Amino acid sequence: MSPAAPLLFGCDFSSAPSRRKPIVVARGRRSGPQVLLEGLERFETLQAFASWLAAPGRWIGGFDLPFGLPRELLESLGWPLDWAASMDHYASLDRATIRSTFAAFCDARPVGGKFAHRTTDGPAGSSPSMKWVNPPVAFMLHAGVPLLRAAGAHLAGVEPHAAEAGKVALEAYPGLLARAVLGRRSYKSDDIAKQTPERLIARKDLLAALETGAPATAALLGGLRLKLRMAQHDALVADASGDSLDATLCLLQAAWAARQHEAGAPRYGLPAELDLLEGWIVGAPETPAADKAP
Repeated sequence: MSPAAPLLFGCDFSSAPSRRKPIVVARGRRSGPQVLLEGLERFETLQAFASWLAAPGRWIGGFDLPFGLPRELLESLGWPLDWAASMDHYASLDRATIRSTFAAFCDARPVGGKFAHRTTDGPAGSSPSMKWVNPPVAFMLHAGVPLLRAAGAHLAGVEPHAAEAGKVALEAYPGLLARAVLGRRSYKSDDIAKQTPERLIARKDLLAALETGAPATAALLGGLRLKLRMAQHDALVADASGDSLDATLCLLQAAWAARQHEAGAPRYGLPAELDLLEGWIVGAPETPAADKAP
C-alpha cells in the first residue's frame, strides 16, 4: 500500500456515549487482500470524539450511523429537500421535538407501515433512520452527522462526488456483514443476562469467516479478509456487547470502499444512481435483503 494512502477507520457510534457504552473506533490499514487491525480507541463523550475527528489527517472511515432521512418523511413534514439544508434544520431541533414529530408521523399511518424508509434500508436490512428507539438511529444521525460536517469530512453518498478528499466518511452497517455469515443468529447484547454461550460462539464463527475470507463475505468485501493478532482475536470475542467487533466490521466496509476508490470507481463503490438526499450504506446491494440482521 502506498505510504500516502489514507488511514482506515471503522466506528461503532453512540449518540450518548459513556464509560459503560463508549464510541469505539477500529483503526487499520490494507495490505493487499488483508485488512490489518492496528488498534481500538474509545471515546466516552461526544466532545472527545469530535476532537478526534477534527484532528488533521487523511482517512476513509465507515461510521455506523445514518447520513440522511427518508425522502418520504421530509416531503410529508415539509422539511428541506436539499441534504445540507435538511441536516441544518434537523440539527436545530432538540431530541424531544424529534421524538414527538416522528411519533405523530407514525401514529397517522397504518399498522405495518408506521415508519418511512430510505431506499437503502431494503437492500441493507437496516432500521429506518427515523427510528428513535431500539436502536435510536434518529438520535445517532442527529448527534453524529454535525460532528462529521464540522470536522470537514466528505460524506459520500449525500454530498456531490469529490475526486479527492482528505477525510471521507461512509455510512457503514455492521449487520450487513454479520447477517451474511450468521443469518439471524445473534452475536451480541448489552444486557449481561443475554450474553450467552450461543452468542459467544456466533462471534467466533463470524470472526473465523472474516479471517479466512469465507464465501459468505466475498460478495460484500471483494475478497478482503481480516488479519488479527491472537490477542486481538480474543479481545473481540470477549467483548460480549459486540461494540469492538462492530467497529471492526465497519473498518472492513471502509477498506472495501477505499479499494473501490483506488480502482477508479466513483463514489467509493456506492451505486452510480442514488438519492443524495437519503444516502446509501456502503456495500449494500441494490436488491432487497432476505432477512433483517439480528
